[in-house]
Amino acid sequence: MSLSVLAVDDSRTIRDMLGLALGSAGIEVHLAEDGIAGLEALEGLTPDAIISDINMPRLDGFGFIEAVRRLERFRATPILVLTTEAAPELRARARAAGATGWIVKPFDPPKLVRALHMVAGQEDA
Repeated sequence: MSLSVLAVDDSRTIRDMLGLALGSAGIEVHLAEDGIAGLEALEGLTPDAIISDINMPRLDGFGFIEAVRRLERFRATPILVLTTEAAPELRARARAAGATGWIVKPFDPPKLVRALHMVAGQEDA
């Protein structure tokens, strides 16, 4: 079974890298440039997992995660934070908002793919 992922990041470079890395692993990737665009994208999607940056304009990752968790159909959807931030208090804040996991950039594409399969319940993929 193929995974579907929504990746939300304000960096065009990171979005391109995610699209290439995940797409080449057979993952269907949808991209959004900030939390507002991510929420708009979710109106027409039901991804198996979500990846979100923290530092973004308009709606940051914390606000995005909190908004996603308020939507009934996404309460159990895994959300991985992908960010340059490493502070423990930010990790704790993301967990409190509803994040499933935390990955610090730069990311290792195979590890990210494995993490996505793991959180989506497809460890054997």
